[in-house]
Amino acid sequence: MAIAMAAFLIVPALSISANQALAQDYGDDDVYGRNVVEDNVTGLGESNKDPKELITDFINLALGFLGLIAVIIILIGGFKWMTSGGNEEKTTAARKLLVAGVVGLVIVLASWGLASWLIGTVAGQTGGA
Repeated sequence: MAIAMAAFLIVPALSISANQALAQDYGDDDVYGRNVVEDNVTGLGESNKDPKELITDFINLALGFLGLIAVIIILIGGFKWMTSGGNEEKTTAARKLLVAGVVGLVIVLASWGLASWLIGTVAGQTGGA
């Protein structure tokens, strides 16, 4: 009981000091003398990125989402297999889910690699970084 009371009193005090330690004060200006608050407020909806970066960000976001779906399908297939109880129909359905998830993940990773290579090659040919 004493340990629980001590933990109940000490843990909030530690979390408050940790939050205060993580707080950062940039002041009004950042390292380059720009007003951080003004840049963040007026920069909403604007983008200073070049088209290559925008396309790369979109492809990474889309393929990351598809990769997450593939991993979830693999997890569902594994869960169904483990809970099938030896039933042949359930294990066959689970195996199909696992194969579909792995094939999807391979396609997503291959697409990401191809897109990264293609964007890097096109940027290199057009004088980009």
